[in-house]
Amino acid sequence: MHTFTQRFSSTPLGARLARHLALNQLHVWGIPHGSDASDRAVAVVAELAANAVTHGRVPGRDFELRLSLPTGSLRIEVTDTRAECLPPGPGAVRHARPLDESGRGLVLVDALADRWDVLDRDPPGKTVLAEIDLPRWLSLIRRLSVRL
Repeated sequence: MHTFTQRFSSTPLGARLARHLALNQLHVWGIPHGSDASDRAVAVVAELAANAVTHGRVPGRDFELRLSLPTGSLRIEVTDTRAECLPPGPGAVRHARPLDESGRGLVLVDALADRWDVLDRDPPGKTVLAEIDLPRWLSLIRRLSVRL
C-alpha cells in the first residue's frame, strides 16, 4: 500500500506545512491539484491539522499526518498525543451557532469525507481518520506501480 507519514510541530506553521506536503504527495500519487479529491483531501488535512494544533497540543510533542491509498479510497489520519480531549465522533458533531468563533472544523470534515472516525491511540492520544472515495482508484494504483 502507498503511504506517506510525517510528523510536524504542534504549531500553526506545522499545520500549514502538513497541508502543503499533503497537496504535494497527492500530486505525486496522480491526484492532481484542483481535482475534487485533492480539494476535499487538502481541506480535511487543514481542518484536522488545525484541530491537532489547537485542541490536541501537548507542549514538546508533535502531531502526525499519515496518508494512504487503501482499496478504493484515500485515507487521511491525523494523530496527536492529547487523549483527554476527544472530539465527538461521526453523528455527534455539534453545529456551531452563527457567531461562534470555532466549532466548524469537524462539520467540514463530516461534509467533505465519505467516512470518518475518532480512534484511541496507545500510548495515550487519539487519531482522527477520514476517507475520501476515489472512483478511479484502480487506474491510479496501476500508474503508481508502473512508475515504481
